[in-house]
Amino acid sequence: MLKDLFEKMVKDKKRILLCFAAVFGMGFFVSLLIMCNLGTDPCTFMNQSVSSKVGLSFGNWQLILNVTMFIFVIIFDRKLIGFGTIFNMVLIGYYVDFFTFIWKKYIPETAWTNPVSRWGIFIVVLFCFIVCASVYINSDTGVAPYDALPIIITNFIERVTGRSLKTIIRIVWDGSAILIGVLCGGVPVVGIMLMALFLGPIITAVGKLMDR
Repeated sequence: MLKDLFEKMVKDKKRILLCFAAVFGMGFFVSLLIMCNLGTDPCTFMNQSVSSKVGLSFGNWQLILNVTMFIFVIIFDRKLIGFGTIFNMVLIGYYVDFFTFIWKKYIPETAWTNPVSRWGIFIVVLFCFIVCASVYINSDTGVAPYDALPIIITNFIERVTGRSLKTIIRIVWDGSAILIGVLCGGVPVVGIMLMALFLGPIITAVGKLMDR
């Protein structure tokens, strides 16, 4: 499997660079969303809440969870794995830790508490994060473990029942992540709803641009 990944990397340098840039951007902008404390995507919300509860850094907990989920992806559907899968599962959490440290050290706390600056940063950063996530998804370089598992469940149910429940399963999956985050002390706020509303349309728009 590692040999196949390496061969893909050699053949498609442009998509690797695009994927790497998107993953870097996702980590960068997630750190700012966390500092604004106005909401993130369900996966980040869950991991942030759990990492605080168990006393691990965000990056370490996210890597542990990703590796655990990655094992199931290897077992049930290796076609979903690509070099983008590895970039996502290993790098984003540590980018978040690094940039969060930088913001706390060098940016005044009032930037994150003043309503005007806080909402201004949040709106711009939320849009930028969604664009980066859309580029990552449309680069077609593998699926993040968190996103791969609901796909595997959907495909299994479709094979057994002949019915496609993709949307329902994804809603339940993200809802479960939010519930876990709440049980671990997190408070879901407006950003999660905005992410749900705008991620799909922007993924489609970015995909059309990349196809050109």
